Amino acid sequence: MTEKRWLTLLLLLFVLLGGVYAFTTPIFEASDELWHYPMVQHLAAGNPLPVQVFDPAQAGPWKQEASQPPLYYYLGAALTFWIDTADMETVRWENPHVDNGIITSDGNINLTIHNPAWNPWQGTLLAARLVRLFSILLGAATVYLTYRIAREVEPDRPEIRLGAAAVNAFLPMFIFITASVNNDNLAIPLASLAILLLIRVVGKQYAVNSKQYAVSRLRITDYGLRWLLIGVVIGLAVLTKEGTFGLFPIALGTAFISQWQKMRTRVSGEPLTHHASRITHPRSPITDYRLPITDYGRILLQSLLTFLVMLLPVVVIAGWWYWRNIRLYGDFLGWNAFIAVLGQRANPASLFQLWSERHGFLMSYWGLFGGVNVPMPAWIYALLNGVLVVSVVGFVAYTIQRLRDWEMERLDNLSISQSLNLLLANLLRFVEHFFALIVCLLFSAAVVVGLIQWATTTWSSQGRLVFTALSTLTTLLVVGLVGWLPRRPAVWVMVGLSSFLFVVAALAPFLWIRPSYQPPRYEPPSRQTAVTFGDGLKLVGYEWSPTAVQPGETVWVTLEWELLPPVARNWSIFVHLNDPVLERPIAQRDMFHGQGLRPTSLLSPGEGIVTRHLLAVPDTAVAPIDLELTVGLYDYATCPACERLPVTDGDGLPVQENAVVLASVPLTAVPGAIPNPISVNFEKGFTLVGFELNPRRTTVGETAELTLYWQLNQPVTADYTIFAQVVDQDTTRWAAQDLAVPTSQWPVGTAQPVPLTLTLNPETPADVYPLIIGLYTLSETGEFQRLQRITPDGRPTDNFLQLTLLRVD
Repeated sequence: MTEKRWLTLLLLLFVLLGGVYAFTTPIFEASDELWHYPMVQHLAAGNPLPVQVFDPAQAGPWKQEASQPPLYYYLGAALTFWIDTADMETVRWENPHVDNGIITSDGNINLTIHNPAWNPWQGTLLAARLVRLFSILLGAATVYLTYRIAREVEPDRPEIRLGAAAVNAFLPMFIFITASVNNDNLAIPLASLAILLLIRVVGKQYAVNSKQYAVSRLRITDYGLRWLLIGVVIGLAVLTKEGTFGLFPIALGTAFISQWQKMRTRVSGEPLTHHASRITHPRSPITDYRLPITDYGRILLQSLLTFLVMLLPVVVIAGWWYWRNIRLYGDFLGWNAFIAVLGQRANPASLFQLWSERHGFLMSYWGLFGGVNVPMPAWIYALLNGVLVVSVVGFVAYTIQRLRDWEMERLDNLSISQSLNLLLANLLRFVEHFFALIVCLLFSAAVVVGLIQWATTTWSSQGRLVFTALSTLTTLLVVGLVGWLPRRPAVWVMVGLSSFLFVVAALAPFLWIRPSYQPPRYEPPSRQTAVTFGDGLKLVGYEWSPTAVQPGETVWVTLEWELLPPVARNWSIFVHLNDPVLERPIAQRDMFHGQGLRPTSLLSPGEGIVTRHLLAVPDTAVAPIDLELTVGLYDYATCPACERLPVTDGDGLPVQENAVVLASVPLTAVPGAIPNPISVNFEKGFTLVGFELNPRRTTVGETAELTLYWQLNQPVTADYTIFAQVVDQDTTRWAAQDLAVPTSQWPVGTAQPVPLTLTLNPETPADVYPLIIGLYTLSETGEFQRLQRITPDGRPTDNFLQLTLLRVD
């Protein structure tokens, strides 16, 4: 087949796969679609843009997305305004217990509840699907633009441009996002188009011998029209997503190179020869490239004027939005309102911490579906990560190969100013020659750096958030993978990778996405019971495994339910492992029936359903003790009171606390000489290896004795202060002690007991309180410098540890 037909086939396959994803993924189950679509619906109903609030509890159904530029939402509204979407509040039925962004073993990953009785071809469900289909067409435009950009980078390598288009088209996460309501779907092709136009400005040399056009009384050249067009595209991009701001420095640099070409050609009097983005020149001495130093001032001035011309349509198209942000929020980008609703990290993340989050980042780049909680098998990620590593190494080889072919012009007996001029001329020739590749590198870097800055403040280490630069990233990936190889092996490598991605992308909807939203069928448990909840629900069987646990282990609890008469309210199951000393759960799992997919109002009379719950006992649980396995039902809509459904046993007698104790689960101590052995790492090599708290239940005004066992894994030169605090939810301290310890004298590898006394404030209200601990030093300016806790996978996290609970009577 011809290259054009191969490209057409890729685009058709992409649209086909996008349609499969769009109709397989339930509405509102695609990443942030739950919050993007309400913006579309709000505008389609003729409402003005919502004013963002700084309280997440008061934010509208769009949550933080009301802080996003609105072009995509306006287009979606224009497409669906004729559809009656008054049913949005009904069909947008949020799952209150969802494990959003968390990969679980017992389900409960659905963001919303889906009633099979709803008609998918009317109302909100129809409108959302139409916007999804529109987004798929935008995704097809992205695939085509990736092809064009890759052609600019390597015009003589069809396997690279077709390979880049194929990798883009069959990337599972890209298809998944494209087949959803998400403003990324417009931002990506707009950014890609802008990059292509910028590359072509230099590659096609619109700076020289350009025609002129009359617009009213203003005469402008086709070069000026090209920059106005670029301004229009960039204006649309920044009116879609602020992640496209990296286009501005690229545009300014492009204007400079273009003006340098224009000035140089006028001075030398010799035209350029063009082959896509590779620019060749007649054989002429380097002096033809050297310009008087004063000319560079003119080039810079002309570049700035060109950039200002480009900014005109940007300001006209998008300026109003950013002025609105300043007027409403006092922030040009509106990030203060965005973060206030989204939430942020307790402490800014370091680069080391962000690096430790790379695994999740890469998973959500290749394909992590649902609410970032439906994964593919681990081996697929391992294989694709291996491809990435090979590409990075290959890109180094490709760069060395290209630099070897590049000859820098040298002249002898030059003055310092002449040498600098020659160096600058060589640098500009180099940028011109590899302009398309350099633009891809710079824009990709700009988007990645922008995400790093954003993820430093927010929990946003998701690979899909760099999709704004997907066309350039994919081009770089393919160039690194095969750009250094001869043509024939390069073709086979790209056929193999593209085929693998296509197979994975084609299977994902049926193997991983759709099954995640279908209630699994479990075998009924072996233990029988006859506990009735209210008048409508009966617990008829249960079992748990293992029968005894240690701190840090998990317990599977299987419950079999039967619906008697219909139930109008939606009752949530809670499963607790209660500590009898604290009279509080140390492990719990709450969800709707059917792994979160079948609320009680959707169950049919006489229907039986088995639900499994996985409870994780914390490492810091105090042992030995017999835990109480407790089950009940409550109405989440009535929280914080959380009304429980009354319980009667098999004899018809009411059960206290409206919860049934199914079993006693022994929590046995982990063997060792240190009480409650654990392993919690902090910075500087500190590890908490055990603790003891006596008593765990006390009264107002009394004291509790806490002993912490610390171990150093490496020598430290400073003496740290160890703190322990009994706090409530608003961080009020009801007991605390800070103890300076000579940690610089501690031997490495030996457990060191640190006793602390916590005297409760006489005004402490009766309750159960968390006890937090940590370490700190004082800086020279008197600031507290706490050590961060290090997770088992090496991630720095909070600068404290919630160790255990203390009950105060």
